[in-house]
Amino acid sequence: MLLGLFNELRTAKVPVSLRELLDLHEALEQHLVFADMEAFYFLARSLLVKDERHFDKFDRAFSAYFNGLQNLDEHLEALIPEEWLRKAFERSLTAEERAQIQSLGGLDKLIEAFRQRLEEQKERHAGGSKWIGTGGTSPFGSGGYNPEGIRIGSEGARQSKAVKVWQQREYRNLDDQVEIGTRTIKMALRRLRKFARQGARDELDLAGTISETARDGGLLNIQMRPERRNAVKLLLLFDVGGSMDAHIQVCEELFSACRSEFKHLEYFYFHNFIYESVWKNSVRRMAERTSTFDLLNTYGEDYRVIFVGDASMAPYEITQPGGSVEHWNEEAGHVWMRRFTERYKKLIWINPYTEESWGYSHSTGIVRELLQGRMYPLTLQGLERGMDALSG
Repeated sequence: MLLGLFNELRTAKVPVSLRELLDLHEALEQHLVFADMEAFYFLARSLLVKDERHFDKFDRAFSAYFNGLQNLDEHLEALIPEEWLRKAFERSLTAEERAQIQSLGGLDKLIEAFRQRLEEQKERHAGGSKWIGTGGTSPFGSGGYNPEGIRIGSEGARQSKAVKVWQQREYRNLDDQVEIGTRTIKMALRRLRKFARQGARDELDLAGTISETARDGGLLNIQMRPERRNAVKLLLLFDVGGSMDAHIQVCEELFSACRSEFKHLEYFYFHNFIYESVWKNSVRRMAERTSTFDLLNTYGEDYRVIFVGDASMAPYEITQPGGSVEHWNEEAGHVWMRRFTERYKKLIWINPYTEESWGYSHSTGIVRELLQGRMYPLTLQGLERGMDALSG
């Protein structure tokens, strides 16, 4: 039992073990869920998936295993009683919809009609009232309206009337290689956090209190200790303007996550590459600039440094004096970057473009060489690799 689902999960690269499969068997034997397909889904996910980054893979594997009502009988015989699925179907219907579904002769007739149309239909269909497709009023498909429906796929608008939702994939944004949001960025950044006891003694030391109370023969002896605080110091430098305008949202999400996770955070802006000055306010960047020398002398070598940019520019902007597109720079950009790498041993570059595209940009290769390969894509997996590099 459940071996088919187990194999589907392993094929989808979900790191599920036999121990977890046995736990799911035990949960079913103890009747933790019964006659409830949705409850079974959440139970299986909670026991089989130990890291939420794999939720999307689990959803796809779960959907693939149960997909296709033409094979529903085999799945039900191999996995769960038929009445489970029927009750799950019925629970999604209002009283009015239960009456309307009888217009096709009941649930059995609905499934049988679905099977027949699968056999008859040879191509994709959009609109209409009979064939399986998107839009329209057919009972089968996606994006249309029919209260007696069975949804296939995930395209189109949602009418929330389908008897069964296939391939919903609510967690697709948590996959390892997709563009990510603030919450998942925070998860990756936490790999860099280093806690230390700092400040006033204002936190209860439970272990110390128990120990000292025991030493005093049971007389309560309360012990306090400094609160644990994030001791990591982070310096962020964002490329803004030009080609980076396409990545404003994800950079804002990264910035927001960093401000939430790190108490000691400093940030500055630059355009394309680092030169003799940076700024804090883009609106007043021509009038209010900070000397890069001052930055290097102000923030100690204990800071971790992250450059965020697409590294896409003319190579001479890095290699030549006067290469900046905004002003005359006396020293080439690569000179300034070497000053950073000599000052900060923990320094990386985060690139919003996918790693596969870096080979098409000569300037990206130059930046990677200057940083000894410490460039990472702005994905969950890329950020985790970057945080590991900063922590090492």
